Amino acid sequence: MGLSVSGAKGKLEIKLPGDVEVAVEDRTLSFEAREPSHRARAMAGTLRSLVNNMVLGVSQGFERRLQLVGVGYRAQAQGRTLNLQLGFSHPVQYAVPEGIDVQTPTPTEVVVSGADKQLVGQVAADIRAFRPPEPYKGKGVRYLNERVRRKEAKKK
Repeated sequence: MGLSVSGAKGKLEIKLPGDVEVAVEDRTLSFEAREPSHRARAMAGTLRSLVNNMVLGVSQGFERRLQLVGVGYRAQAQGRTLNLQLGFSHPVQYAVPEGIDVQTPTPTEVVVSGADKQLVGQVAADIRAFRPPEPYKGKGVRYLNERVRRKEAKKK
């Protein structure tokens, strides 16, 4: 059995676990554990949070902003592919999954947006993993407003 949520930004579905009871009353969903076990209560809260994120996603959407820091580091979105130049000897091409929109307002900024919060976060993490920020010069791909702890260089 599953639950489906649709809105202006798309349609999302989730499979319901067997130990959680979902009730609809006056356009309000309520989630309750069918048995008093710790796992069932935990799954009820988790499912409530996941469905809330689905409702927010299909109505408003989610976005993560990434910033490229480094000389010659740049990004360019071309259709369903994101081309990244991150200081390697070759450009990195990332195939954007369905349901995710990637934009590059400036060559050093990437905006990942979509209705599925988990997928938006995973795509942003995948892009960041190509070149995470390093602690000595701070170069790499970082989330917007991410603070990178800097280390002091080795002394003679």
